Amino acid sequence: MRLIYLSPIPWASFSQRPHELIRYFHSRSENEVLWIDPYPARFPAVSDLLNPRPKSEEDTYNCNIPAWLTVLKPTALPIEPLPFSSGINSLLWGNVKSAVNYFANSSTILGIGKPTTLALRLLSSGFFISSFYDAMDDYPAFYKGWSRLAMATRERSVVKRVSKILTSSSALHDRMRHLAEDVHLVLNACATDRLPEPLIVRPPKDDQAPVIGYVGTIGHWFDWELVILVAKSHPEKKFRLIGPLYVRPPTLPHNISLEPQLPHTEALQVMTQFDVGLIPFKKTTLTSSVDPIKYYEYRSLGLPVVSSAFGEMALRGKDNGIFLIDQNSDMTNVINQALANCTSPAGTAQFRKKNSWESRFNEANIFAL
Repeated sequence: MRLIYLSPIPWASFSQRPHELIRYFHSRSENEVLWIDPYPARFPAVSDLLNPRPKSEEDTYNCNIPAWLTVLKPTALPIEPLPFSSGINSLLWGNVKSAVNYFANSSTILGIGKPTTLALRLLSSGFFISSFYDAMDDYPAFYKGWSRLAMATRERSVVKRVSKILTSSSALHDRMRHLAEDVHLVLNACATDRLPEPLIVRPPKDDQAPVIGYVGTIGHWFDWELVILVAKSHPEKKFRLIGPLYVRPPTLPHNISLEPQLPHTEALQVMTQFDVGLIPFKKTTLTSSVDPIKYYEYRSLGLPVVSSAFGEMALRGKDNGIFLIDQNSDMTNVINQALANCTSPAGTAQFRKKNSWESRFNEANIFAL
C-alpha cells in the first residue's frame, strides 16, 4: 500500500497535521509516500505584496526528506478560479503525471488536504483503491468573491468523489456529514513525544510578573481589542505575543510585547516560561471551524488556557484548565482563576497520552491498517 498526498502546506514548513498524518501512515505501513506541495489556488491580491509571508528558520524545518518520502512541487499559474484554468495548468503538470504514473501501484491511496483542480484530475484517473479528503479548515472562508465560489464548488466535487472524509472540528463534521456518508471527526492533536517536559513545579516569581503568552500567527482573525482589554485589566502582568505579523497592530499597552517568529522547537521552549496560554481569536466564519493545535500544546505543557469562545474551543468551557472570555467578561477574575489553576503531573501525562497524533489517528483507523 502506498500513499499519494496533496498537501495544503509545503513540506518545508514546521510540522503540522499533514506532516504527522503521512509519518503515521509510514510508521504503520512501512510504505512510501509521494507528497505533492500546494500551488496558488486563487488570484494574486494586493495584500500579497503589502503583507508578504515572513521568512524565518521555519522555512527549512523539514528540508531533510526521509528516504521513504518523495516531495513534488507542481508548477501552476494563479488562475484556478477561472473555469478553463485546469486545461491551462494541466499543460504544466507533466512532471506530476509522470511521477504519479511511476509511483502508483495497484494498492495506492490518494489523500487530499485541499480541494484543487489537480486533486479532481487525480480523482478522475481511476488509479487509486481508495481516497480521502482531510478537511482541516473551512477553505472557502479563506477567499472572497469569485475565488470563494470556485473553492466551494471544488470542495463539493471532492467530497462527492472521495471514499472517506476526515474533519478536524465539530463544525466541519456537521457541515460535511450532510454532503457524504463516510464522514469522521478526527480532531487535531500535537506531537507530544517531541514536546519539552512540563514544569512540575513552576519557580516562584516574587520579583517577576506572571506571564500570559500567545505563540502563533497573528492575522486578521486575531482579536486585538480583546487582548488589549485583558492587558489593561492586569497592568502588572506581562503579555507576550510571539509569531509572524500579517496585520498592522494597534497602539498597545505597555505590558504587551510583540516578539518575532521563532522556530517551532524554540517556541515550545518559550511556552514553558508562560503561566497562562492565550488564544484570542475573533468569532468569524473562518474561526468557527478551527480546532487550534496551540490548545493541545499549552495543555500538554501543563498550562491553563484563556481563550475566546470560537470554533472547537467554545465546546471546552467546562474542561479543567480552560477559561473562556469575551469582551463582557470580568477580565480580572478570569485571569486570576487561570493563574490559580494547577494541573497535576498525572493529569498532564494523561492529556498527552490521549491527545497525541498517534492516539488520534489510531482511534480514527483512517487507513484501516
